[in-house]
Amino acid sequence: MLNLPNALAFSRILLAPLLFWVILNPDVFTDNGYHITWNYYIAALIFVLASVTDFFDGFIARQWKQMTLLGGIIDPLADKMLTLAGFLGLMMVGEASAWAIYIIIIRELFITGVRTVAVSEGIDVKASMAGKIKTVAQMFAIGFLIMRWDYATELLWFAVFLTVYSGLEYLWGFKKALLKDEI
Repeated sequence: MLNLPNALAFSRILLAPLLFWVILNPDVFTDNGYHITWNYYIAALIFVLASVTDFFDGFIARQWKQMTLLGGIIDPLADKMLTLAGFLGLMMVGEASAWAIYIIIIRELFITGVRTVAVSEGIDVKASMAGKIKTVAQMFAIGFLIMRWDYATELLWFAVFLTVYSGLEYLWGFKKALLKDEI
């Protein structure tokens, strides 16, 4: 059960609270004489490392045929933990809109509930292309927000749009699958 893809997903789970802590504690760096930008660089490095594991765990699992039930559970969980660590931390330090983060969290919780029902009904719950694009957009938004780059807020709202869209697409697919089973 513990193969390389699952170990990469577990590493993302461990990096998420570290990212959250670094975002919330810039004084650790500034009190030791470092410029605040070092906090941004370290948070960005942690986030990029964790994000890269998201790509490689799925790629390796497919290529090496190491897809497991455990991996199917912890991979999306690790994704949520990482993005929420970034978004909540950035919101708490005033770098991300509370409304944007609220919409993202509500969508994630709602779709997780729908996925649970889908699994119990024997319906395929694989991520759609829109869901994958949503995840990439969220990761770029977090990176831009961490680094305080131009257009970070616009990118966040674009990620919110994709988050809502992919959630609606997922619901539509779930509804079609339910209706198909009733026929």
